[in-house]
Amino acid sequence: MSRPARRVPVTATAPVYRVALVSGANRGLGFEVARQLSERGMTVLLGARDLDKGLRAARQLAGAPGEVIAAQLDVTRQDQVDTLARWIEITYGRLDVLVNNAGGYYDHDASASDGDIGAARAALETHLFGSWRLTTAMLPLMRRHAYGRIVNVSSGCAANSSSSPHCVAYRTSKSALNAYTRTLAEELDGSGIVVNAVCPGWVATALGGPGGRPVEHGAAGIVWAACLPAPAPTGQFFRDGQHIAW
Repeated sequence: MSRPARRVPVTATAPVYRVALVSGANRGLGFEVARQLSERGMTVLLGARDLDKGLRAARQLAGAPGEVIAAQLDVTRQDQVDTLARWIEITYGRLDVLVNNAGGYYDHDASASDGDIGAARAALETHLFGSWRLTTAMLPLMRRHAYGRIVNVSSGCAANSSSSPHCVAYRTSKSALNAYTRTLAEELDGSGIVVNAVCPGWVATALGGPGGRPVEHGAAGIVWAACLPAPAPTGQFFRDGQHIAW
């Protein structure tokens, strides 16, 4: 991690100081989410597996209203998750927003019948278990102030009504993430911590490929869910700020 941000004391007239963590944020959708959160004045921890790439990404956002700080984070590694959680606790004593964005494994042409579950295992390790691991580590920092906004970046292809022979590993892992979202939201209901899933739509990124809509539009729905005022909906599935069916 680079140097910590200057903390602004909370007064009767000052805005509440917010700290956000975005996983998989050195490029694409995660980078744009980090940019938009920083534009709202939040201190944003930009999680990246490759710290050098994270540092380069954070430098691109220098001068934003909220400081952006690169943090090494591979959500499949418990040691990195635990180290980051301890650093956040020591440095800020709080975490207000968590965006579980790290992902990949868009296996468009894979077959559900071919018996090769390697891609599915890898997708689950990142999308489901990575989000689960990171959320579990960060929840104590949210419980401390009875406030949190957890956004799990999902996909419309994971909806129960969606059917296709494509993207079996991606689709299955995001469906599992949706189930985790609903379950955690039920557990935390009334705690001040809300948990929602967001589909950013088909976005023109390295993962989504050309032809999708601008990344700014996909990120905006995630940022909307990360900034919901109280009382906020929880355990819901959204796209562009609108409820969609599980």
